[in-house]
Amino acid sequence: MASAPPVIFCGDSMIKLIKTIDTISWLGGVLSGVMACFGVGLVICEILVRKVFGKTLYITDEYCGYLMVGLTCIALAYTLRENGHIRMTFLRSALSPKGKCLLDMFCFAIGIVFCAGLMYVTFVFFWDSFTSGSRSMQISETPLFIPQAFLPLGIGLLLMQCFSEFLKNFMMLKTGKFETIQSNADELGR
Repeated sequence: MASAPPVIFCGDSMIKLIKTIDTISWLGGVLSGVMACFGVGLVICEILVRKVFGKTLYITDEYCGYLMVGLTCIALAYTLRENGHIRMTFLRSALSPKGKCLLDMFCFAIGIVFCAGLMYVTFVFFWDSFTSGSRSMQISETPLFIPQAFLPLGIGLLLMQCFSEFLKNFMMLKTGKFETIQSNADELGR
């Protein structure tokens, strides 16, 4: 007698996957905060070196730019997890909870496809710099693949978080429990 094929995403395994992705996104948020602190620290060091020694570090502008791009890309997934991205709610406000769930699933599906394409393009960009040995034009001559690595990494995290949000909405549809949608709207003042 043949056994039924295993169901990959059901119940506990789906919840574990969602929690794992949410935790990874949270870690991305923490990393972004650390990067922001490094940027502030670098600026403070530059100010002190200029005031005390009358010299410059030469890398402050460049590295703060790299940190800003890095923390922005890495924080995208955390921002999505926390419902921090700007939303156009005029269409959602006219829908039932089930309609909101379906609309969100549709939007997250588009987001997944978009992020997959963008991740591919940014990975090619990163890989080209890695294989060609491209370096910064600045005095530091930083290998450009290092700051460019944050682009596909951050977009990959965003892609995973879009998938997590898609699964959350799928579970709400499956269980019929739409309280989360209303509580999120209430928290955000909508």
